[in-house]
Amino acid sequence: MISVDNLTVSFGGFDLLKDISFPINDRDRIGLVGKNGAGKSTLLKILCGLQQPSSGSIAKSSDCTIGYLPQTMKVTDSTTLFDEAATAFTEVIKLEKLMADYGAQLADRTDFESESYLKLIHDLTVATDRYHFLGGDTRNADIEKTLLGLGFERSDFTRATSEFSGGWRMRIELSKILLQRPSVLLLDEPTNHLDIESIQWLEEYLKDYYGAVVLISHDRAFLDNVTNRTVELLLGRAYDYKVPYSKYVELRAERRNQQRAAFENQQKMIEKTEDFIEKFRYKPTKSNQVQARIKQLEKLDRVEIDEEDLSTLNIKFPPAPRSGQIVFESKGVGMSFGHKHVFSDTDIVLTKGEKIALVGKNGEGKTTFSRIITGELMPTEGEFKLGHNVSIGYYAQNQDDLMDGDFTVFDTLDRVAVGDIRTKLRDILGAFLFRGEDVDKKVKVLSGGERSRLAMARMMLSPCNLLVLDEPTNHMDMRSKDILKEAVKAYDGTVVLVSHDREFLDGLVSKVYEFHNGRVREYIGGIYDFLARKKLASMQQLEIRRVEEKVSQQTKNQDSKLSYQEKRDYDRKIRKLTNEIQRVENEIEVSEEKLAQMNEQLSDPEKYGIDLSDGKFYESYELTKRENTRLMVEWERLTEELEQAKNIN
Repeated sequence: MISVDNLTVSFGGFDLLKDISFPINDRDRIGLVGKNGAGKSTLLKILCGLQQPSSGSIAKSSDCTIGYLPQTMKVTDSTTLFDEAATAFTEVIKLEKLMADYGAQLADRTDFESESYLKLIHDLTVATDRYHFLGGDTRNADIEKTLLGLGFERSDFTRATSEFSGGWRMRIELSKILLQRPSVLLLDEPTNHLDIESIQWLEEYLKDYYGAVVLISHDRAFLDNVTNRTVELLLGRAYDYKVPYSKYVELRAERRNQQRAAFENQQKMIEKTEDFIEKFRYKPTKSNQVQARIKQLEKLDRVEIDEEDLSTLNIKFPPAPRSGQIVFESKGVGMSFGHKHVFSDTDIVLTKGEKIALVGKNGEGKTTFSRIITGELMPTEGEFKLGHNVSIGYYAQNQDDLMDGDFTVFDTLDRVAVGDIRTKLRDILGAFLFRGEDVDKKVKVLSGGERSRLAMARMMLSPCNLLVLDEPTNHMDMRSKDILKEAVKAYDGTVVLVSHDREFLDGLVSKVYEFHNGRVREYIGGIYDFLARKKLASMQQLEIRRVEEKVSQQTKNQDSKLSYQEKRDYDRKIRKLTNEIQRVENEIEVSEEKLAQMNEQLSDPEKYGIDLSDGKFYESYELTKRENTRLMVEWERLTEELEQAKNIN
């Protein structure tokens, strides 16, 4: 559908992209990867025609349509959410009018055999087919399905778009692009403002999308779940791999190892050949051999190793000052803003050294609770307290609001630094990739990734024992996120993380707190344990609801056939099975929490005082796993029995 041919983009003598070529085919799922500043967003702008290359060309098929989601966009403030989403169907509305016009013309015609009449029939057929293809028949249902999938509530449909924040505006624009069904989707960081549930919905949508998808994302799990091809931009070059991201990382490492081995072997051969030439250059008896070796070197196809950009962050959090065992405690904490209620009855005890995640849909209160921890907000319900000698480092999501755009990079740190650390500011900035003239740039000209790095550097000037990090990986490239993850993992203090990045949270947190429908629920274990239990709970609820609907319908259909006693027996059986299912579900939850605690103890036996030498712990662990399996089998049996409880005579 699209062919990129020898594309070059230059700025003032510097080649951002140099002679890159690759095709975009139907059903391709391409992950465009590379460090910040590699040219990924520039390439998307060129693909959709918003920017012109310095040389080279973009060839598109005649029927190719493009939907482009930039990192930042403007949404009109003169309409409601539903009506704004409906603007995606502009072509459908035009087709409706055109079809009505064709129909009116046909109604008045009697020249059924004429060429003009047949052409009118043909045009109506083409318009009708296009109308159906674009979802004209189901557009209201499609709008509703897409908005709900992206995290909106039905109550939001009539709200003015001016009431939504920047992250929700991005979702509005994304919904319009998805509803337009272009043949190629170009998505620049689509997950930056999505919660985990919405990201999972978008993954499923894109996997089944009929056209091609080219996306930029620093979410490794998202890339692995969606893409089947990876194009890496590295130092101006493009490297095309026909595999998802994680497999690409392996293949890239293998390719470089093979190149390095071939390069080293060739260098040894060249060195031996040059030694031979130098040794026998002036001996007449060896002149033929010397000339043959010289020609061999001249014709040699030299092995080259791909250039590699090795610039990385150098993040290491200062050692955490000693704090009390209880770092933070909330009892019955709730928050409302005027008439808008956010959450209630939140009981959280955060102990020294714990690393926890706050997850949930946008607007459910994760950032609000983070600001309560830091003291920026006071709750409207309940009470909270910080532990003894707790000092907080806070990385806020809205960095643009917290840094003065007219200050330079250096001034931003210099104005908050105190003591001897002021003499090391340039070294600190260098560790965060601000070198040379970069330190004199004004904050307002920095990219999103650069602002994130600067905010992180500023936060690390003062030692603290409680880190509150609100979406710290937004705008960070893969390598920077991996380095930050290792730094947080090595940090000896307490950490509260607000993040939608599953891969970043994996292996980093031991508890997950979900903010949902005004409540906060604790889950023991990591992020994938939490997601697995959420999926199971959703499946259970869906199954129970489906069974209840069938039973209800069966009861309605056969009420006239059942005696009073039969109805009582039937109702009693349904109640008994439902209660049994609820009991087993509760036992499953208890056993899963116990398993999660035992997994945590196994990960660090010394910390929890566990003696593994006598094997008793492992025996208990295996018994717990078997019990969990038995409960799952029992749950499946009971739900199947409930579904089959419809044989009413």
